[in-house]
Amino acid sequence: MTITIGVHASNPSLYHLYHLTRHGFAQQELEPLGESVAFHPYSNGVRTGELLSRGVIDFGGTGSTPPVTAQAAGHDLVYTAVSAPRPEHGALLVPEDSPLRTAADLKGRTVHLAIGSWQTHLIAKALDDAGLSYADDITAERSTEDSEQLLRTGAVAAWVAQGPQLAAARRTGGLRTLIRTGDVITDRSVFFTRRALAEQRPEIIYALTRALRRADDWAAAHPREAARIASADLGGTVEDWESALTALPWRIEEVGDAFLAEQQEAADIFHRTGFIERPVTVADAVARKADSPAKAV
Repeated sequence: MTITIGVHASNPSLYHLYHLTRHGFAQQELEPLGESVAFHPYSNGVRTGELLSRGVIDFGGTGSTPPVTAQAAGHDLVYTAVSAPRPEHGALLVPEDSPLRTAADLKGRTVHLAIGSWQTHLIAKALDDAGLSYADDITAERSTEDSEQLLRTGAVAAWVAQGPQLAAARRTGGLRTLIRTGDVITDRSVFFTRRALAEQRPEIIYALTRALRRADDWAAAHPREAARIASADLGGTVEDWESALTALPWRIEEVGDAFLAEQQEAADIFHRTGFIERPVTVADAVARKADSPAKAV
């Protein structure tokens, strides 16, 4: 059997697991189980639930929002592990001279963000905490390559930046943080799979979790080389990538009650605002077994 791992640039653990194939972390963990490994690169992490359900991939990872929307779409998925919180992974930026001071000031404004990603969770939760609605009180538009320039010229009021784009924007100056991610959500990387694989072959999930930990350990120990890989592949300067990557925790944790509660809160907000069409019980996306794969060493 070949285990196909989904890879996209927005999930740094899976991205570096893929680009470190010379180290064979995934292969070394799966081969003793009689399994081979393949990688399936794709560009849009929002599609992860669909790709899992169609059998295109067997294992994937995103931020916090895609597994909730996938569950709402009827995909029978199971959380396997999460990263440690990433409080400095992203931020909502505004111009330095903007009159906006709090999330409540976003009412009636246009915000650029990666719709459907963890950024939707960030903005929806920040607005909800301020008594506002993601659906009714802002105009949410999908980020583009021009989002930073549109923010600087006043064409949009705020922009959620992450990773090297955030590092580059801060290095350039002229912008300030209106909402720090870690003040609103934990912003974890989230890993998930089909229920059948998680429950029938848990040893595979344990092995993949160990492989992720090994890739994370490598990236934490070699931030400059990891930055060079990302810069050559995705653009941006090595320096900005290194700033972004060193801000990440590079630690995989088990799926715990606090994480599930935060996901449930997000699901409830998404349903109230119409971002998902039906309510979701996040606890249903847990494998029916005793141990979390992230406990595997």
